[in-house]
Amino acid sequence: MAAATPSADPHKLGGRVAWIALVLVALTQAMSMVDRQILAILVPRIKADLGIADAEMGLLYGTVFALFYAMFSLPLGRLADGWIRTRLLSLSIIGWSAATGLAGFANSFALLALSRLGVGIGEASVQPAGMSLLADSFPKEKRGMVAAWMAAAVALGLGGALLLGGVTADQWDSAWPGGDGAPLGLKGWQAAFLIAALPGLVIGWLLWRLPEPRRGAADGLAPHADPHPFRASWGTLHAILPVTNWITFARRRARAGEWAVNLVGLIVIAAAMYGLTAWTNSLRPNAPPLALGAFSIGGNALQWLIVGFGAYVMLNWLQSLRLGDRPAFALIAASPATVLTLTIAALQTVINYGVMGWTPAYLIQHFDQSATEVALLFGTLSAAIGIVGPMVAGPLADWAHARIGGGRVYVTLASLGISPFFGFLTYTADTLTGFYLWFCAYSIALTMWLPSIYATILDLVLPRMRGIVISFYILSMTIVGLGLGPYAVGLMSDLNGGDLASAILNLYWLGPILIVLLIALIRRLPIDEARLLERARAAGEPV
Repeated sequence: MAAATPSADPHKLGGRVAWIALVLVALTQAMSMVDRQILAILVPRIKADLGIADAEMGLLYGTVFALFYAMFSLPLGRLADGWIRTRLLSLSIIGWSAATGLAGFANSFALLALSRLGVGIGEASVQPAGMSLLADSFPKEKRGMVAAWMAAAVALGLGGALLLGGVTADQWDSAWPGGDGAPLGLKGWQAAFLIAALPGLVIGWLLWRLPEPRRGAADGLAPHADPHPFRASWGTLHAILPVTNWITFARRRARAGEWAVNLVGLIVIAAAMYGLTAWTNSLRPNAPPLALGAFSIGGNALQWLIVGFGAYVMLNWLQSLRLGDRPAFALIAASPATVLTLTIAALQTVINYGVMGWTPAYLIQHFDQSATEVALLFGTLSAAIGIVGPMVAGPLADWAHARIGGGRVYVTLASLGISPFFGFLTYTADTLTGFYLWFCAYSIALTMWLPSIYATILDLVLPRMRGIVISFYILSMTIVGLGLGPYAVGLMSDLNGGDLASAILNLYWLGPILIVLLIALIRRLPIDEARLLERARAAGEPV
């Protein structure tokens, strides 16, 4: 299928249509976080009904979602680089909203896992297509501001999920205790999933009607025509999956060294996952198995099987990029600044997902709060204050970048340097009032790191590569961050008798590593930005 031609009346950079696009893409991002995060506020109810332990809930919240979200971000990111991004976003949000609604009928771990799988696949296109579309809608110097809107949408979605999920579940269970007499016999947590599915259908319809901007307009580059975007997307999926990746290797006449790297990498990943499974099983010898239809599997085994699968997908994608698109490989995998940026994002999301995934349960457990109380206060603060941080950081990052080499990254350095101290004060507070007072400062500091990361990634590649680089960002931060953060907190909680506060704070052992990486990025970023076109030409890109 040929790439569709953009609207005959394309966006004026920063004009009315561009702002409409920004609002709709931000709402799409917010709803992706609602449908992803709503599980967090419903954890106690789901555990009680389905008999699932904390580590397995972390697996359900993080790892099951993470695998499919990360894996499908690659072919969908490739599709975003060649097809109509507004149409892709529209179909995606409608699809994952339907998957969210499926969880409303779940009565087992298996059906909840299937729902999370569908949500992960659907949401995989949001950031590749959305950030690529917005990068072509606004002037280049406004990318920090655009990234701030996307980061603020994350906070809005996180808070909105808690409000919608907590209030709906409490009100429903108050009206129909135990689901007796309720419509369709649903319980409160099931109703919350169904209601969360509805807004995405409206947003999807509006996105379908949104005109497509001209690709590369903000960078003064001619649009890159892709005659077969769906074929290329399918080829990407084919190249990253086990077994079919070897067919791709054979078709592209990969050298012996490429085969050796792939096979040795597979063996190392398999051995590591086996060792990690044995180790975590020894920590939790009495953990109950999970029923998956007619089969059962230990939660630790499933966790590391999924992480290992994701790691192998990452290896396959990097090798396929090197074989099939050397300019993109040169600007993504062979660029020190890009690699550093992606590594920082992946490690920081271990903290972010671990904190946000378990804080609602911590408040319910430690301060004896109801789901509604947590939703109304924590959810509202998460949304409101979480918007403040990015909205301050985005323009500040643009200002710093215009004046200092690597200036945007200084904002992230300040954010990640300060936030651990506020985190410690928040999760050691003796009173609920103390928790929320410190959480306000913590939330602002914790959300100021992301706009600079988004803008930096977009600046380090060519317009035709933005979908795939954001896909790799998603892949790395999801497999590492979402795949490990919630599970690690759940595992440490199980080992520490349910002490969620110490489990959350233990994530900050990553802090010193992040600071070192950020200092290295500040030194390297101006060099790689200045050499972007030179490196692309050297790899064969006609720019």
